Amino acid sequence: MNKLIFLFLLFSVCLFAQDNTVKNRDYFGALTTEEREIIVDRGTEKAFSGNYLDLFKAGLYVCKACNNPLFKSDSKFKSNCGWPSFDDEIKNSLIRIEDNSYGMQRVEICCANCKGHLGHVFEGEMLTEKNLRHCVNSISIKFISKK
Repeated sequence: MNKLIFLFLLFSVCLFAQDNTVKNRDYFGALTTEEREIIVDRGTEKAFSGNYLDLFKAGLYVCKACNNPLFKSDSKFKSNCGWPSFDDEIKNSLIRIEDNSYGMQRVEICCANCKGHLGHVFEGEMLTEKNLRHCVNSISIKFISKK
């Protein structure tokens, strides 16, 4: 029950706070050049360089481009891979796309709302009970602290 109340409050903050309103258009206009390279052009930030790699506060991670809620902080874990890792996503927040670039077989994850690139998802690594690792570029997300 407490989780439901927390999610409702965070979602309310996202909807009614001007800076965190979930956008339904003009997703990428306010992005910096570096953010565009990752989110729009599907780049990858340098390993161990992101702002959220070692952040483990209570809150919510939303899409940097459109503010769509993506991950709850309780799904974040230390994977030592160089990027923030989550073993769960908010239902219907992501889309998965086959990615065979650079001679690898991976699954890209994008925001379901704006289709912006977030990173990749990996299965079968046995790092958590859920056996999933959403490997996310810090520059693709924004953290909203639980108050």
